[in-house]
Amino acid sequence: MAAGALAAVSLAFAPSALAVTPQSATITADCGSFGGGAATLTATQDGTAATITVTSSAITAPIALSQDSISSTLTMVKASGGTTAFTGTKNPAMAAGDPVTVGPLSGTVASGDSLEAYGGSLQMTVFGITITCTATGAQSPGPFVFD
Repeated sequence: MAAGALAAVSLAFAPSALAVTPQSATITADCGSFGGGAATLTATQDGTAATITVTSSAITAPIALSQDSISSTLTMVKASGGTTAFTGTKNPAMAAGDPVTVGPLSGTVASGDSLEAYGGSLQMTVFGITITCTATGAQSPGPFVFD
C-alpha cells in the first residue's frame, strides 16, 4: 500500500507534458509548376524536440514514390526573428496522383517559440529534383506556439 501511495505522489509531481498550440494549422501553398493548394501542418512537441507533418490533397505525387524517399526541409519563421528548420526523409509510399504527405519532420524548439509557415518554405527533393513550396498567406488559425 505504501508503494502505491508513493507511486501516486510521484505521478502528481511528474512534469506535465509539453504541448504545442494549435496542434494543426492550414495554409495555401504555391509549389510553382508542381501545383499548389490547401495543406495541413500538424505539430507535436516533446521537450525541445518537435515534429511537423505536412499533408495536402491539392498537391499530388507526380510519379509513384517509395516510402521514405523524399528529403524534406520545412523552414518556419520565428516571431522573435530568424527561422527554425524541420528536416527528414519520412513519407508514406505514394502512387502517382496520390495526395502528398511528408513527415514527421524533426526540429528543435524553445519554450515560447512562435512559428509561422508564411515567409518560410517547404523544399522536397525527389530523384534529385527540388520542389519548393511557399505559403501564400498566414497559417490558420495562427502560428504554432511551443510550451
